[in-house]
Amino acid sequence: MIYSNACAYAIRAMSRLAMLRPDGYVLLDELCEGSDLPRHFVAKIFQDLVRKGLLTSAKGRGGGFALARKPDQISLYDIVEVIDGIENLNACVVGMHRCDDHQPCPQHDEWKPIRNQLKEYLVRTTLETMSSAMKHKLELLGESIPVLTSKSKPVRITETGSEA
Repeated sequence: MIYSNACAYAIRAMSRLAMLRPDGYVLLDELCEGSDLPRHFVAKIFQDLVRKGLLTSAKGRGGGFALARKPDQISLYDIVEVIDGIENLNACVVGMHRCDDHQPCPQHDEWKPIRNQLKEYLVRTTLETMSSAMKHKLELLGESIPVLTSKSKPVRITETGSEA
C-alpha cells in the first residue's frame, strides 16, 4: 500500500461521494450504507477534509458533506497531501536521511522514475475519474448504483473551491 488506511478510506469515500452526488450534500449514513466504509472513522477523516478545504459541511435538513470543488478539480494527490502528507512521496525508498542525484542510495536510480510516475498518477487522477471507474465496476458486477433518498441543500462552488 502506498498510503495509510485513513488515506485509502478518504479516497474511497470521496470517490463514492462524487459518484452519488457530485454537486450536493450527502448524509454520512447514506454515504457509508451498503459499503464497507466505517462510518465513525470516515466522519473523523471528513472533518479533516473540511478543515483543509476539500469538503464542505452543512448542518440541518439537507445537510451533510459535499465536495468543495468539482470532482474533476480534486485529484488523488490533493487527498494524499491532506491526509498523509507528501513527504513520503519524496523520501528515500530505503530510508536514508540524505538521498539525491548527487548522493544516491543503492535504489535511487531505480526508484526515482517510479516515484515520479506515482506522483503523476496521483496528480492526473481525479474524483471524476474515480467515480466513473466505481460506476463501471458496479455495472460489471451487476450491482446497482445506490440511490440517495435524502434531499440536499444546493452547494455553490466559487473559482477557489469555497462556498459562495
